[in-house]
Amino acid sequence: MAGPLSHIRVLDLSRIMAGPWAGQVLADLGADVIKVERPGAGDDTRSWGPPFLKKPDGTETKEAGYYLSVNRGKRSITLSLDKPEGQRIVRALAARSDILLENYKVGTLPRFGLGYADLKKINPKLIYCSVTGFGQTGPRRDQAAYDFLIQAMGGLMSITGERDDKPGGGPQKVGIPIVDIMTGMYATVAMLAALARRDVSGNGEYIDIGMLDVQVGFLANQAMNHLVSGKTPRRSGNAHPNIQPQDVFPCRDGKVVIVVGNDGQFVKFCDALGRPEWAKDEQFATNPARVRNHGVLNPMIIAELNKQDRAHWVAAFEAVGIPCGPINSIPEAFADEQVKHRGMLFELAHPSGAKLPQVASPMRFMQAPLKHDVPPPLLGQHTLEILHGLGIENYEVEQLRKSGII
Repeated sequence: MAGPLSHIRVLDLSRIMAGPWAGQVLADLGADVIKVERPGAGDDTRSWGPPFLKKPDGTETKEAGYYLSVNRGKRSITLSLDKPEGQRIVRALAARSDILLENYKVGTLPRFGLGYADLKKINPKLIYCSVTGFGQTGPRRDQAAYDFLIQAMGGLMSITGERDDKPGGGPQKVGIPIVDIMTGMYATVAMLAALARRDVSGNGEYIDIGMLDVQVGFLANQAMNHLVSGKTPRRSGNAHPNIQPQDVFPCRDGKVVIVVGNDGQFVKFCDALGRPEWAKDEQFATNPARVRNHGVLNPMIIAELNKQDRAHWVAAFEAVGIPCGPINSIPEAFADEQVKHRGMLFELAHPSGAKLPQVASPMRFMQAPLKHDVPPPLLGQHTLEILHGLGIENYEVEQLRKSGII
């Protein structure tokens, strides 16, 4: 098998986005990820459409784009965890796994005898990662959460969007479920760290990841802006709070993003703009001065940019090394020559017969290259295969099916 984690097995009891995103990252890295789903229904996101994947004849499958974005490379088994026989099978799978990933409400799996304390007894090397909205402790530990809510509660929406006094002003959520994705990434980092430590200690680990913790944790420079200054960061549209000029600027025929990152780049920017004297003006010569005088500088830049078309300015700024580019739609992003060269879009053959577009992992390895060749599974697609791997015979499988266990 390809990938640096081809020796690792993951038991993925998670659903929606944060946990499955972590599971897909591990699968992309080569791990054997077994996705456990509810019989008959499966992961909630299977029905979060439209859009749904279409077969070659144009008919829709039951696979929503949301689900298909986050479950590549996994094997699916259906199991009823609230029944003793289903719990027995999970224990058997956990005994053979390196990692267990789950995002049930706090206390749910321990009630089923599937908590870390239970499974550690049968597999002391197991790394058990719990992902919840608010973590395993604290006054909100029992509350459910979704990405949108956490973006609001964690401060992100207060700094995203235009000012209230501008058209379209007001708090905005990010256009993708960024907290879910970042939670999945932090969970992945934590699980990989626990694997590395296990190689030394021989012991497993329990990992507690809370989405609100993650959101507060990646407030990054905006959090420190507040903590250092005592001031509350505000929404400023596309303008950067600490670096200027860095914004969306209108040209004669459209808009462009310009990112000037330091004083040296500002000198080149002014030269390309035909206003070299600005770089010598004490109002604009240093970045702190430009941030303080942003309200003066910005209209001056806009007036110059409106004298030429977007293509002219993109070429002029790129020629002197100033980051500058168009605001692409998602189709335009996939059509970018750099994105195409890096192979970020590819197709897999889906079990339904459809051609399934997929977005590649951005990770590149020289010694253990990643291999994307397993599409997101149909519900329960690998149930028989996985049960046979546990030594369960066909007649037992049939009994499990009749009992509603699988």
